[in-house]
Amino acid sequence: MSKKLSPKLKKQIEKGIVILRQGGIVAYPTDTLYGLGASMTSRQAVERIYRVKQRPPDMALPLLVADISQIEALAETVPEVARKLIEKFLPGALTIVLPASLSVPEIVTAGGTTVAVRIPAHPVPIALIEGIGAPLVGTSANVSGKPSPLTADEVYNQLGDKVDLIIDEGKPCPGTASTIVDVTGEVPVVTREGAISREEIERVFKSSNTAKGD
Repeated sequence: MSKKLSPKLKKQIEKGIVILRQGGIVAYPTDTLYGLGASMTSRQAVERIYRVKQRPPDMALPLLVADISQIEALAETVPEVARKLIEKFLPGALTIVLPASLSVPEIVTAGGTTVAVRIPAHPVPIALIEGIGAPLVGTSANVSGKPSPLTADEVYNQLGDKVDLIIDEGKPCPGTASTIVDVTGEVPVVTREGAISREEIERVFKSSNTAKGD
């Protein structure tokens, strides 16, 4: 766990790890928005995420990981353009959609064939991921259709006691969602422009043989 974390925050993270290991759900700050997390390996906890968020069951959930090796484990393949994006922007505010491997539970993919992953540039989710030894659900900590929270108080105002723990860093998250890039087709597609601009992403596409002529 990072030495830069305050003792108070470390205690909250340690509590969060215990809760996640026991199949609970935790809200936590990230480098974009407040996240609502469960261990990918706990079906019961992932089902709770859907219920608490009132999220349609056919909408897949994104995952947060701590390093590239975890991305490789979650993906059937990692195309060259994806590797260039990872090298350029991760850890950071980029979510990459990849073909899912068999290790990703169907409830996370909502029965689909892809998985959305990112490595956050924030010590709290990284500590949680390392503590549970598994990818962490990385969806925003809001009721579907409502604004994404940036503070612990905003999370509580929407979700209340339906969450087992809200980790409070004492300051708001930056407030801009991650940019989403789908690399499962022949040509990579920016499906949501967020903290990283489309132009920055396209510069990487153009330098990649995978996206030649894009």
